Amino acid sequence: MAAEERPTRDRLLDAFETLLVTAGSRSATLDAVAAEAHVSKGGLLYHFHSKDELVEGMLTRLREQGRADVEKMRTATKGPVDFYLTTSINSGSDFDRALIAAGRIAQENDSRASEALADLREGWFAVLLEHLADEPLARTIQLIGDGLYFDDTTGLAEKNALKHVRDVLTRLDAL
Repeated sequence: MAAEERPTRDRLLDAFETLLVTAGSRSATLDAVAAEAHVSKGGLLYHFHSKDELVEGMLTRLREQGRADVEKMRTATKGPVDFYLTTSINSGSDFDRALIAAGRIAQENDSRASEALADLREGWFAVLLEHLADEPLARTIQLIGDGLYFDDTTGLAEKNALKHVRDVLTRLDAL
């Protein structure tokens, strides 16, 4: 769906997330969000009366995306571990943008964003634990996924990182 075909509310949240990711929270003003979304300020205020409401809307949508991701993980053809590790690389998806944007808000000590991110992690962990039936191994795989994501989103990406992880987990019979 082309950007202009997306509902205005989604275009505004997309714009807010994009500004958070590319320019930081201070730059994500109501005026800047409206301009980025190609919507009048009145159009923005119809959907979101404040930056705080934009944050709430973004986190609500992130939670929905997270629930869908957990379900995909649970039913993945190659299994939850492979799905989790494969998706621990920034693909540039809307979900990746939302995760990074929520991280930016969490860095400002916004407990709502921290709680949303913690809930996502626990959802992924629950699937890993259910599949592996081994809490330390499930937590270790989650931490490896966190490291892959950090490595990738900070521009430090080791091009063979995922291959190395898969090799080791295969030897440990965890993949």
